[in-house]
Amino acid sequence: MDLDLAQKVLAEQPFSRLLGARVTAFGDGEATLELDIRQDLFQQYGFVHGGVVSYAADNTLTLAAATVVGPGLITSGFTIDYLRPATGEILRAHAQVVRAGRTRVVSRCDVSTVDADGQRTLCAVAQGNIAVIDAKN
Repeated sequence: MDLDLAQKVLAEQPFSRLLGARVTAFGDGEATLELDIRQDLFQQYGFVHGGVVSYAADNTLTLAAATVVGPGLITSGFTIDYLRPATGEILRAHAQVVRAGRTRVVSRCDVSTVDADGQRTLCAVAQGNIAVIDAKN
């Protein structure tokens, strides 16, 4: 699987299209997903909703796993810790594989925001278990 295929797979997900998510890096056990921060993604206090931050971590954990074991993956579980409110221009999730097995892959993800000056701020960290599945089922 390469960057073009990863972008195509993401484009096939209606929710990813709704959020305007894009894969910006993909390979060698790592992946990066970005989306523009928009007001319609905020919660009541003016921060990016935790569900959007969680989505970014979830998809990026799985994308990183796909760089090692290929397609046919699904998240079987993940944890996320929100460190600070997500504000800025871009939400960026970067994940890397910790261990790849035959049926499970463990990945870690940092979710950061990028402001108008290019300053990054870490807002969440996640770790997930990705299951290798039979894509036909």
